[in-house]
Amino acid sequence: MASLIGKQLFETSGQGPPPSKDFFQLLITRNEVIWTTWTISLRRECRGAPPKQLKTAHHDFLQDKTLQYDVGTVFGQRILEYTLTLCQGNYDYLERLPDDILLRIISFLELKNTIMLAQVSHRFRMLCNSEKFWEQFVRNHCADFTCDMEGIANAMGWRMTYFTFFHKSGTKE
Repeated sequence: MASLIGKQLFETSGQGPPPSKDFFQLLITRNEVIWTTWTISLRRECRGAPPKQLKTAHHDFLQDKTLQYDVGTVFGQRILEYTLTLCQGNYDYLERLPDDILLRIISFLELKNTIMLAQVSHRFRMLCNSEKFWEQFVRNHCADFTCDMEGIANAMGWRMTYFTFFHKSGTKE
């Protein structure tokens, strides 16, 4: 599983809360937290100023309440908690699986379970609604599927094929 962890664990960026117009980036690598700030101002002395960057080791971030406060203020409590979790070495391996492996796994679930899974995150919603998922789902769940139907499925779409030919006919999932 360790091979699933790349150099970069998490990245997000965005504008700070009003009234600030400053822009922030949070990057978490395997070894450090990198906090970058771009000051946005109409004042002449601030124009063209380079971004400020703070690099800190994970264990230092866990002790730095000021930086934690800044992350929470800009990106919210949920991102701060996720950052703390990553810095403590707790990784979400399921999130790191490549799409093709996840598609293969979820194609074996029952339809009602994939509907619930699609509500978990944006990524799972995209996967559960993809043509690749529906192709694998039809191939895994529809015993009556024939090679002749493959052309129809490619033309109509795999999801439409499932609901047209298999779901209405009572084929078990």
